[in-house]
Amino acid sequence: MAKLVVLMITAFIDMVGLLMIVPLLPFYAKSFGASAFMVGMLFSAFAIAQLLSAPIWGRFSDRYGRRPALLVGLAASAIAYVIFAYADSLWLLFLSRLVQGAGGGTVSVIQAYVADAMKPEDRAKGLGWLSASTNAGVALGPVIGTFALGAGSHGPGLAAALLCVVNIMFAARFLHESRDMAEANAMPRRGRSLQAVLHVITHSNAPAPRLIWIYAIAIGAFQGMNAILALFLAARFAVTANTIGIFFMYVGVLSIIVRAAVLGPAVDRLGEVRLSRVGLLILSLGLAILPLMHLAGTPEQFADRYGAILPHFMIALLPYVPLALAVALVPIGTAFTFPCVTALLSRVIPNNERGLYMGVQQTFGGGARVVFPLLAGWAFDKFPELPFFASAGLVAGTILLGLGMEEYVRPKREPEAAPAA
Repeated sequence: MAKLVVLMITAFIDMVGLLMIVPLLPFYAKSFGASAFMVGMLFSAFAIAQLLSAPIWGRFSDRYGRRPALLVGLAASAIAYVIFAYADSLWLLFLSRLVQGAGGGTVSVIQAYVADAMKPEDRAKGLGWLSASTNAGVALGPVIGTFALGAGSHGPGLAAALLCVVNIMFAARFLHESRDMAEANAMPRRGRSLQAVLHVITHSNAPAPRLIWIYAIAIGAFQGMNAILALFLAARFAVTANTIGIFFMYVGVLSIIVRAAVLGPAVDRLGEVRLSRVGLLILSLGLAILPLMHLAGTPEQFADRYGAILPHFMIALLPYVPLALAVALVPIGTAFTFPCVTALLSRVIPNNERGLYMGVQQTFGGGARVVFPLLAGWAFDKFPELPFFASAGLVAGTILLGLGMEEYVRPKREPEAAPAA
């Protein structure tokens, strides 16, 4: 448990630094004359670099240990923040994002750290707590970044770099290696990063590739929804730039509560396999009904129906109640799905390849985070509800990929002893 607490603190600080920068990035890019498309490319640059680096970090951590891989990745993040602080052109912003994304490949290393440090039956709960800590960083980071902007344009980047250096010192002092490296190096190694990626494509019926595809499709659907959610809410609910933050904060707070308070008891009751199916079902349902919630009525229609019997503030809130209920299904579904799928992946692969395949999972997830938002934006221009319905159908289809997964994670029975002669 002590290792998990240290990892949670490390991941929380890392996410605070990242979110100090991300909200400001479009404004910095615009000051250099970037178009909206170029701003989108800046965000894709991070995902592409993370996509390419995740298996390398995973293999590195399998060979040399989780601790050095994590420290090197955090150092890369600190360098990226300094580049961001002093960037005076668009190409330097791109360089910052590429270096940041390469360091961000350590997400898989942290997940492997949790898998090493916890019993198989406790991994989903541990990964849930880890996700809760990163969501807390998502909520706090933008506030600190805006405050640091008061020191000038260099302020947020330098503050994030300083925070990263503090994080490196904290991790170096309190984070201990989670594996016996002498034993790990003595185990045979069966392939490199590219081979592992190809294995997922060519052996999609195997348990590990199936779990990786479930993860990639689900996280792609979630990120695609995030990319167009503001546009959809503006078109259907007249949400503005001044109020959109409320919805994202609502999703973040729900994610923290579910991961910290609900996930553990749910895993104990249902197990990772069944709970992952429940999560996928809830996520697909939320994506399917969310674009229909505006049909409940507009504020003017609610005022006509209930204006005589309800106070004004309640009339103003009523149109958003169905939307809030539908939106809530999305963070609940992801909170059940992602920790359980990652925990299951850690159980169906050998210990000496755990970091590698968790890196491959991040590679496929990173690819989905690049592709799904682009497709969602294109589909939104054609028919605003289409990306939600398409994503819901894809997520529901992944439930079929998880069928029969129980046999791969069920404890093996010891062979019975032969009767005495």
